[in-house]
Amino acid sequence: MTDDAHSKRVRIEPVRRRLLGLRPVSLVSWRDAFATLTPIVLISAAAIFFTLHFVRPAPPMHLSIASGPPGSAFHMVAERYHKILERNGIDLQVVDSHGSADNLDLLATHKVDIALVQSGVTRQGGTDDIVSLGTMFRQPVLVFYRAPQPITRLSELAGKRIAVGSDGSGTHVLALTLLDGNGIEPGGKTTFLDLEGKAAADALIAHKIDAAFVSGDSAGLRIIGDLLHSDGVRLFDFVQGEAYERRYRYLNRFELPPGAFDLGANLPDHRITMLAPTVELLAHSDLHPALSDLLVEAAQDVHGRGSLMQNPGEFPHAIEHDYPMSEDAARYYKSGKSLAYRYLPFWLASLVSRAAVVLVPIIVVLIPGLRFAPYLYGWRIRRRIYKHYGELMALERAMLEPLTPEQRAELLQRLDRIEKSVVSMKTPGAFADQAYILRRHIRFVRDGLEGGPSASTMDEDIIMR
Repeated sequence: MTDDAHSKRVRIEPVRRRLLGLRPVSLVSWRDAFATLTPIVLISAAAIFFTLHFVRPAPPMHLSIASGPPGSAFHMVAERYHKILERNGIDLQVVDSHGSADNLDLLATHKVDIALVQSGVTRQGGTDDIVSLGTMFRQPVLVFYRAPQPITRLSELAGKRIAVGSDGSGTHVLALTLLDGNGIEPGGKTTFLDLEGKAAADALIAHKIDAAFVSGDSAGLRIIGDLLHSDGVRLFDFVQGEAYERRYRYLNRFELPPGAFDLGANLPDHRITMLAPTVELLAHSDLHPALSDLLVEAAQDVHGRGSLMQNPGEFPHAIEHDYPMSEDAARYYKSGKSLAYRYLPFWLASLVSRAAVVLVPIIVVLIPGLRFAPYLYGWRIRRRIYKHYGELMALERAMLEPLTPEQRAELLQRLDRIEKSVVSMKTPGAFADQAYILRRHIRFVRDGLEGGPSASTMDEDIIMR
């Protein structure tokens, strides 16, 4: 091999190695794809995060309810709630108490989650976040007394020994209110005894007291039956019931027919006017909406049927008394359960309802954004190519003017820089045709500057190619 041939081979070999080692240009610009998708993903993530901020977490599986003394009507109602919620996987702890006032204190101090509270029972402070889940049932107050002849006014109990229920019960609050309305106050000749339920009934039967206020938050039906069957014990008839109802707006007046408690013994033996405050189910305002729905549903199951004290379907209902109605409970009374909770188990419905909320930004933001992404990606690539056409058009306009050799050389240098920029530009293979068309146009402008083929000839050449 001659020296010239050897030298030529030495010069060609590195070029050949570089050519053989070249990798094909990717059809996709991953940098542009990343720059295109990043804003869409970030906006979608922000929308999902914003939505999650307003989505409640999964409902807790444990609740506590303040009820009343064991054996009282309140306690039995709470136990029925417990059985219904247990079927849905919710553990409802029934907390014993002295009654409505005690229940309200337990709720206000966050020792329980929900509470049965007699209307008319209030508390100073600590109730700002308490809402009502509705009026659940009517709870009559019964006044039993001993007297040779029936009495028609509570004022006739002045100077007597009266059991007004233990401090903390709704019976105690209501008894003091009604007696105060009749001019009987603590500290006078009348003796007030903090007896309730069975203790009050036993004392009245044993002639240790003269009268006893009995209500469902501290007594059961058996105690009421024992008093009705006791010799010499009478049930007070609120003949002034209409006046009481107008004065104390939380009281409801209704008539009890003869034999209502015992048909065989005809007890009572005449029609009696009764007074009854309603009972509300109270909760904290942050109670999970799913639990609110479940509790109202349980209340409808427990209290929706007719009884001695109410008509079928009369309770529960969304009527406010001392506390504002919960928005979630009001919605339930108006439209019932959501579709998921209507047909799915409670735990699964909770999961589906929260997932559905998260899907909203995905459907509204992410999916349309991903559909728009290819157009945005193509626009980014074409923008880099098309920006050079403005420079070429500026050079063409300059060619129309008389040019000195120095000016023409300067324009050619500018054109060289444009072509070098196009060659070094990272263009994905999918858009290579547009890049090569641009280079043909650069050649067209270069021929014009150098006095090469005419524009028409160049156009024909481009078309033929």
